[in-house]
Amino acid sequence: MTWLVLGLLVFLGAHSVRILADDWRTAQLARIGEARWKGVYSLISAIGLGLIIWGYGQARGAPLALWPSPVWTRHLAALLTVPAFILLVAAYLPGSHIKAWVGHPMVEGVKLWAIAHLLANGNLADLLLFGSFLAWAVADSIAARRRDRRDGRRHVAQGWSRDAAVVAVGLAAWAGFSFWGHAWMIGVAPFAR
Repeated sequence: MTWLVLGLLVFLGAHSVRILADDWRTAQLARIGEARWKGVYSLISAIGLGLIIWGYGQARGAPLALWPSPVWTRHLAALLTVPAFILLVAAYLPGSHIKAWVGHPMVEGVKLWAIAHLLANGNLADLLLFGSFLAWAVADSIAARRRDRRDGRRHVAQGWSRDAAVVAVGLAAWAGFSFWGHAWMIGVAPFAR
């Protein structure tokens, strides 16, 4: 469990700099440049993610159950991850009404993903992993909306065709990951009997 906690601290710590120290982040960007900042940020994030994967894998080998997870919660989790995937795509395909309405779809998608997995998984490692991501996403959402209001930033939609593309790509990504990728990468088939 130690590696999981350390990974969460490193990964979410790096992703919390803008929440906790936006002025410091801006000063560092000006001092070392965007390319170097992104390089250091990416390296730290990759190390944190690696530790999360390693630690979660170890914790799954000796799970500590906190609450029962009935089979129906897996189906609910699968349903909740559909909009999570759509929101993820909306974050990277600008100009959709979805992005204009939500503002920060990546963070909202992380919230749904975390809630879905907390419902379907009742072990201590799951609570640490998904609960930490949920808490981070809530804090990041609040901070991002405050920055938007402060800066007068508005997200503008450019046409419904972008929404159609977001939904189509999101659904395809969800189906691919749910039916094949999840079992291959995580070792759990969400729709297995």
